[in-house]
Amino acid sequence: MIEPAKPHPSSLVDLSVDELAARLVAAGFKASHAPRLLRACYAGDDPAAVRGLPQGLVRWLQTQPAGHPADLAVRQAADDGTVKLLLRLGDGRTVESVLMPDFRADRAAGCLSSQVGCAMGCDFCATTKTGFERNLTTGEIVAQFIALRREAAAAGRKLQTVVFMGMGEPMLNYAAVIEAVRRIADNTLGGLGWRQITVSTVGIVPGIEALTDEGLNVHLAVSLHAPDDATRARLLPMGRRFPIADILAAADRFQASRGRPVTIQYCLLAGVNDSPDHARALAAVLDGRRMHVNLLRYNPTGLSLRGITYQPASDETAAAFAAVLHAHKVVAHFRRSRGPDIAAACGQLRARNQSPV
Repeated sequence: MIEPAKPHPSSLVDLSVDELAARLVAAGFKASHAPRLLRACYAGDDPAAVRGLPQGLVRWLQTQPAGHPADLAVRQAADDGTVKLLLRLGDGRTVESVLMPDFRADRAAGCLSSQVGCAMGCDFCATTKTGFERNLTTGEIVAQFIALRREAAAAGRKLQTVVFMGMGEPMLNYAAVIEAVRRIADNTLGGLGWRQITVSTVGIVPGIEALTDEGLNVHLAVSLHAPDDATRARLLPMGRRFPIADILAAADRFQASRGRPVTIQYCLLAGVNDSPDHARALAAVLDGRRMHVNLLRYNPTGLSLRGITYQPASDETAAAFAAVLHAHKVVAHFRRSRGPDIAAACGQLRARNQSPV
């Protein structure tokens, strides 16, 4: 797996509790202040404004460099309430994060990226067109969480759940993603809760196995997008490395260790993977598995790397696909399409604002 980039040296968000504690001790302050300071950062507050701090520590915090792992570059808001942020990193590169309103008026969900660009080459995805540049640091991932938490609060909502389903493949930046999950979920820092986090993958079997062994009480989503290896390999080049049978076997082990269903992501593409035969084949590979199928409506992204212009399945075709799954006792539902008026598909905002580094 690719090693993460080195942390920004001047950002508290890039530090673990132990790392900040060591820095405080070196400056002559108590290590016990570290959790409170980071908790303030994760809440989007100024750590120097934490009540009860010694004045010397307040002055020390105010003299620290103002660097932050990610700053807002572009903000787009859709008619449906979806907000997409393009965040600029310390090296000038950019990454996307998305806030999606929940059915409940006081809640929202967040989508986080794990890499700058992506190397998976999924043919219908906009992110793949810009290629892979580097992994994100733990602090850069956490900075997205903080930005979305602020955005939700400004809209009168609470950031209730997050999914690692943005730019990049989380399992290929495993160490940084897992550390970010720990910090976001932990009650002493982000306080989101383990069961409020979903890690998504295109089917990196070693990553699924590592996540199973990790023992974290998070959810798993697998982007399948086809019921057979041949169709899947055309859409997702990684499909040539990991057969569907191996991916689902790894997902079975994860599910058995957690006791709650794995989500199967399936984006319906007109004339590609949306026929009744495809639905029956998907039902067959999921037969006997208590997994949930999340049917996605495609946001068109233009010409693909293979020179194909994919289109979303029609409403009638999508409904027929779902009906076949339901007839075979497969639990399936449609995920609402988000922000089509702001090109909210993964990678589109970054592609439109791409600049040389």
